[in-house]
Amino acid sequence: MGCFTFVKLMMVLFNLLIFLGGLTLLAMGIWVSVDGGSFLRLLGPFSNQGMQFVNVGFFCIAIGAALVLLGLLGCCGAHKESKCLLLVFFSIILIIFIAEVAAGVVALAYSSFAEGILRAWATPALQNDFGRDPVVTKIWNTTMTELKCCGFSNHTDFVGSEFEKENGGSLPPSCCWTNIAPCSVAEAARSAVQGCFQHILETLKEHANIVGGIAAGIGVVEIAAMIVSMYLYCHLDSRLS
Repeated sequence: MGCFTFVKLMMVLFNLLIFLGGLTLLAMGIWVSVDGGSFLRLLGPFSNQGMQFVNVGFFCIAIGAALVLLGLLGCCGAHKESKCLLLVFFSIILIIFIAEVAAGVVALAYSSFAEGILRAWATPALQNDFGRDPVVTKIWNTTMTELKCCGFSNHTDFVGSEFEKENGGSLPPSCCWTNIAPCSVAEAARSAVQGCFQHILETLKEHANIVGGIAAGIGVVEIAAMIVSMYLYCHLDSRLS
């Protein structure tokens, strides 16, 4: 009896946290949808193009509403000792867990194609739009300055580009160790500044343990939620008898 009561209390508290987290996301999504201008200004150069494809407000509302519903199901199922609600809660968590595992497997399977996919976007942008499109130029300048890198692979991404032609054969200053214009192709070759993709890849590898730990933690929480809900579900009959 004591064990059942403790598990029931943990179930309620756990889902209360989920419920509050969902409310937070829901409030954020509503704020973004109602006052999107102030939110977009925070994104700087990404606001003009990126937000055409991803509506952050609706995304937050959808995720927040799902978490609120999930939290309510878990709390009500445990508090009212409803086998139906507990089973629905368990099913939703199981579906989410399976989806996350599937997404992880797909990400690992296609990680080798990531460089090719990014190169297909980055190379034309550097060749044709850098120096002309203010958004592309600002994004790449900020990236190269902050990461101390040059281009996608290296300085050769700018060789033959519109930027080089318009600047008399000069490359962006970030491609030379001096970081001062003009930066010639020969000076960039001697500087051998690392490409941004390689730099980002090394940074991700350095933080892979943190990312893996977070993912593992989420998985453990989901498994614990399923175990607790199934424990309550299986012991309700003996509890009520």
